[in-house]
Amino acid sequence: MNQQIERMKELSQKLQEASKAYYQEDREVMSNLEYDRLYDELQKLEQESGVVLAGSPTVTVGYEALETLPKERHESPMLSLGKTKERSELVSFAGGHKVLMSWKLDGLTVVLTYRNGELEKAVTRGNGEIGEVITNNAKVFSNIPLRIAYQGELILRGEAVITYSEFEKINNEIEDVDAKYKNPRNLCSGSVRQLNNEITAKRHVRFYAFALVRAEHVDFKNSRAYQFEWLKQQGFDVVEHRLVSASQIEDTVDYFAEKIRHYDIPSDGLVVTYDDIAYGESLGRTAKFPRDSIAFKWQDEKRETTLLEIEWSPSRTGLINPVAIFEPVELEGTTVSRASVHNLSIMKALKLGIGDRITVYKANMIIPQIAENLTCSANVEIPDVCPVCGGKTAIRSVNDAETLYCTNEACSAKKIKSFTLFVSRDGMNIEGLSEATLEKFIARTYIHTFADIFRLSKYREEIVGMEGFGEKSYTNLMESIERARHTTLPRLIYSLGIPNIGVANAKLLCKYFDYDLERLRDADEEEVSSVEGLGEVIAAAVVSYFADETNQKNLDDLCLELTIEKPQESSQTQTFAGKTFVITGSVEHFANRNELKAFIEERGGKVTGSVSKKTDYLINNDTTSASSKNKKAGELGIPILSEEAFLALAEADE
Repeated sequence: MNQQIERMKELSQKLQEASKAYYQEDREVMSNLEYDRLYDELQKLEQESGVVLAGSPTVTVGYEALETLPKERHESPMLSLGKTKERSELVSFAGGHKVLMSWKLDGLTVVLTYRNGELEKAVTRGNGEIGEVITNNAKVFSNIPLRIAYQGELILRGEAVITYSEFEKINNEIEDVDAKYKNPRNLCSGSVRQLNNEITAKRHVRFYAFALVRAEHVDFKNSRAYQFEWLKQQGFDVVEHRLVSASQIEDTVDYFAEKIRHYDIPSDGLVVTYDDIAYGESLGRTAKFPRDSIAFKWQDEKRETTLLEIEWSPSRTGLINPVAIFEPVELEGTTVSRASVHNLSIMKALKLGIGDRITVYKANMIIPQIAENLTCSANVEIPDVCPVCGGKTAIRSVNDAETLYCTNEACSAKKIKSFTLFVSRDGMNIEGLSEATLEKFIARTYIHTFADIFRLSKYREEIVGMEGFGEKSYTNLMESIERARHTTLPRLIYSLGIPNIGVANAKLLCKYFDYDLERLRDADEEEVSSVEGLGEVIAAAVVSYFADETNQKNLDDLCLELTIEKPQESSQTQTFAGKTFVITGSVEHFANRNELKAFIEERGGKVTGSVSKKTDYLINNDTTSASSKNKKAGELGIPILSEEAFLALAEADE
């Protein structure tokens, strides 16, 4: 029994950490297959021992709501579903009843409330009892009705999703490979929970209803299928579904299994619910699961194959990712021969070795993954030199995972990535220079330094004749380059790729040195570290960059190609000069928090992300909340201002 309890504690901790990473931090520390395996083991131990420990994932649901959005308790708890991978269990579940079979979409669950025909409220699922209020974001979902014909109170649940095609489109617009989103679910989660709904609108989030909670004085003929039809009449998109009997379940599962191969909406299984509403409700629920529904998870199609090699793939940041290359196998209708191993920790846990027999599968029938290593020879050698440049590598720990890095700053892989950063939207904003195009130009020796980009017209004939190019593409590229010649100093500084200098820090530096590049280049560490919010480590990186003779020469050469515009001095009274603010929660008097931030900065103030002893004011409309920022401000004696109090302060000082 003691061994069982200890194992349960171990499993519970692992699952909690994985759940937190997935739901709160939008990152994955283990595969879905591994999570399900550990979850099933924990559940079995609990059944055998009769013990369920506090905080066990089998009795807790979802993630804790973040403090950056208002929270609200659901009128009725949102439970998880019992799950199975066996079709026979679905047949047994149906018995002699009609059931509704529908997609189990993989996004973020949202509860909508309508009153008097208007969308009144949207709340995320959260931990099943308390969710986050995202009403403003829901109003800009691509397909949500803001008004409906029904005038009573309507409460329904559905899944907010981003399609695979939209996911690919958004990722293709991100120049930095390391900044690309891992999957549509993570992108959707971040999009739905934005504080600025302009960002949500650009992501084309869609909503698919999957359950009607309440609609008073409507006769639904005791049918879930009829509820779906009624919701369609109100203007909602509902999940694709089929009304079937037990004898039709096998064929219907086959239908969905075939369709998911090309389905544009992320799904991780199916949901089966009794069509008879009264019967389903009469069954009640367990502590965690309703008894009127069950989830069907795809039985992962696995294939055994041989690991041929580990390919080491470097990135601009120096991170070198291991990629498993194996003998091609057919999985879910396509041929696959490679799968990301993510990091050294996962590679070591799998005990991978060249020649090992491994089993592979597609997570959610989409993403190739290694399920198991059958021979575990663990003979893969971690390279001590970068496969691209031959520079020395180093193993580092990032987020409790071992990762491999190239330490050579002159690595050509990093060079390609540095050019990608240079031409990116926040950098010099040169359209038409994708990473692949830059790689071709660098390989053909058209580009050696940043300045060479502005001299590409020398290679007009060669570029026009390149595959994928032509006269029109060349002309568009040249026009974009000409526009980029007129730039600002913050864009230039960001585009240089100085370590730890992102968009915000580039603006801080330029403002401090009065947009004078020469002053910035000649500054010492003490002067740069005095810039509020930078510190000694960043200061050392900045000074080191400008002290490098090659960097100096290349920057001088680049500046010959540019016209750097100095911003006009603001006529706005510098009311908040020397004052530091932190903004949290939702805003009412401004369109969004960025607008409030701009208001403060125009008046000489500074906005940071966390409360510290250097903070002068915390702006939070919920001045009495128990949020961590409010608590920290209280401990440090920092005033907490509502927007009204903040605006009064601004008016009084002007």
